[in-house]
Amino acid sequence: MPSLSPRFLFDRPLLVIDVVGLRPKDLALAPKLSAFAGRGKTGLIEPALPALTSTVQASILTGLDVSEHGIVGNGWYHRDLAQVLFWQQSDRLVQGKKIYDYGLEALPEFRCAKLFWWFNMYGSPALSLTPRPQYFANGLKLPGLYSKPHELAKQIQEELGPFPLFNFWGPAAGIESTRWISDAAISILEAQRPQLALVYLPHLDYDHQRYGPEHPKSRDAVKAVDHEASRLIDSALVLGMEVLVLSEYGIEEVERPVYLNRRLREEKYLAIQETQHGELLDGGASRAFAVVDHQFAHVYVARAADLLSVKKLLLGMEGVDRVLDRDEQKAISLDHERSGELVCMAERGSWFAYPYWLEESKRPDFANTVDIHRKPGYDPAELFLDPKIAMPRLRIAKRLLAKKFGFRYLMDVIPTDPSQVRGSHGLAPLTPEHGPLYIASPGLNLPDIVPAKRVLFAGS
Repeated sequence: MPSLSPRFLFDRPLLVIDVVGLRPKDLALAPKLSAFAGRGKTGLIEPALPALTSTVQASILTGLDVSEHGIVGNGWYHRDLAQVLFWQQSDRLVQGKKIYDYGLEALPEFRCAKLFWWFNMYGSPALSLTPRPQYFANGLKLPGLYSKPHELAKQIQEELGPFPLFNFWGPAAGIESTRWISDAAISILEAQRPQLALVYLPHLDYDHQRYGPEHPKSRDAVKAVDHEASRLIDSALVLGMEVLVLSEYGIEEVERPVYLNRRLREEKYLAIQETQHGELLDGGASRAFAVVDHQFAHVYVARAADLLSVKKLLLGMEGVDRVLDRDEQKAISLDHERSGELVCMAERGSWFAYPYWLEESKRPDFANTVDIHRKPGYDPAELFLDPKIAMPRLRIAKRLLAKKFGFRYLMDVIPTDPSQVRGSHGLAPLTPEHGPLYIASPGLNLPDIVPAKRVLFAGS
């Protein structure tokens, strides 16, 4: 393990704001963040690969490579469970000490507030808030939060109103959730005065994926998040905190979804279960299948004898740039036991879509719903309403009416054709202007270019 030490943890209280998707070229549309940059220092971040939320955040918080902390994507195949799990929240999944663990070792009264960063349950931060929907036995789903201490979620929602979960992800995702998070963070900073605060602002992820980062709506999104981030910065500076704004990756224009699992199924590598609610991907019975995540995919191959043939098959697909075996994964520090036996990287302009069914009539019932935990891959189509539905708002109203009266309902309004998606990420940026950045207040000293794992840590 490398020798690590926190860069600035014990000098002054520090606020770290993760404005996901913010790029250097976006600062021209963000006057308040640009003004803050003018008072301090701006530099470039080399993202961990794959450049995905969970992976990059784990690298930032541990100072380690992916091969060491083990967060190989937003989800992966758990071989012992024969199950794909996405968006898990336990801090214990991240292998290695995190920045807040170092803080407690040095200072027993050290207090970290971890607000909407991932892996935000059962860790050592004194204060945490993270989305945690409530699932009822009758199928009802309601917004919710998990917090530490447990009463914090109740207190903050009594102050601000309920957390707008359906504005945090799904077709209605927008600035409301980022505004709520900013308000909550300001309240907690003022009341609790943590030595370290980690705040995640998700807004740019939405329209940048829907329309592409250069679309007028995406440019408007930069202006909107600029306002929310600046409110948080101003509050922190008044409290005497240093401020570090950073991003995890830049989102790039895409136009082509690539269906790895359909190809693997056609060649009899992928197995399915036939159920009364559609076909389900059966990882435990498959010879090979892909867990797709934006522009990366982990391909789990059960038999060593199939490795070369599967690799050749995938390399022959349009939209696939590279297929890495275990030895080749070492070059990007992705050689972890959770990784697939093969890892696919998309060509520029392409991304990997999860659908594995060959006939639309046999799709699983969750396919046209927002269901981030049952889908065996990331699905950005959840940001859209299905254009084939003549009056989607009317359908939603009917489903909500059923919900109000306690009936079971299925919010089946999401397209299963993901071709509308125009933004994705995961690869290294094409140019520095299209990648992640940091903006540091004057008291912080960072190199001009810093790997994600070294933003908060110095070390070998």
